[in-house]
Amino acid sequence: MSKKRVLIVGGTGYLGQHLLQSFAEDPDPKSPLALAFTHHSSPPPQPLLNAIPQALPFHVDLRTGSGLDAISHKFGQPDVVINCAALSVPRVCEMDPEAAMSINVPTSLVRWLSCFKESNTLLIHLSTDQVYEGTKSFYKEEDETVPVNVYGKSKVEAEHYVSANCRNFAILRSSIIYGQTISPVPKSLPIQWMDGVLAKGEALDFFHDEFRCPVFVKDLVARVSKQLLLNGGGPDRVSRVQMAEAVAHVRGYSTSLIKPVSASSVDRGVKSPSDISMDITKLIQTIGISPTSYMDGVRLTLEVKATV
Repeated sequence: MSKKRVLIVGGTGYLGQHLLQSFAEDPDPKSPLALAFTHHSSPPPQPLLNAIPQALPFHVDLRTGSGLDAISHKFGQPDVVINCAALSVPRVCEMDPEAAMSINVPTSLVRWLSCFKESNTLLIHLSTDQVYEGTKSFYKEEDETVPVNVYGKSKVEAEHYVSANCRNFAILRSSIIYGQTISPVPKSLPIQWMDGVLAKGEALDFFHDEFRCPVFVKDLVARVSKQLLLNGGGPDRVSRVQMAEAVAHVRGYSTSLIKPVSASSVDRGVKSPSDISMDITKLIQTIGISPTSYMDGVRLTLEVKATV
């Protein structure tokens, strides 16, 4: 029986690591997999390589496409490509719009896939809740995309490019992703960061008027196989204050350390949408899942952290 080839683009990032672990730990004997992943800014960390010894790593620069041909020769045409790679820090995107567009719009990846004789590879592309303007609550998939910053604009452009140039694709709009850690990643993780700050007894400002639907990473991993454009957030609309309060309640920290402030009081060097909470009704109806509540996800995240 031939193996289905799965390529994770951006496999050393937070979501990419969890996808690789999920595929490696839960093999289906009726549908064996061959795994490969790409990395760029830094070599794959050893804990990740230890966790997925069967996966082939490839160094790839998405801006130029350098390294993709090596995948063709050593791994072959993928049956499924999951694109998690992105320049995802809004402030960094605002400072370098050209880099944001060249990395976040997967032109080189899509062109590479089009070079294969059989054009049946499924591309699952991860997008963001920041494609929405942020002027109301619980956005639906069919709502107009009006991004307010370069990061959101680059992801809208990516969605349009994938839709126009791929025959077999899925787009999943994610919110803030949180959960356990497999191996260290450069970008700070929200729950672990809040836990670390509050554990020191330090008072800190949190925005009370910016709302998201944070998604537990294992829930997101379970959603990436549907060929639809879906909102992939969590079930709860929470502010940064409420996110931090959940950490405090689980850990027993004083909530007096959490100082509510308006997002408009802080200059972050980039405009941020105030409310991009998402309606995930279509996701639940399509996949038939029971999403993890934010409070339960925080408990699971911190319970695992405490045992490491």
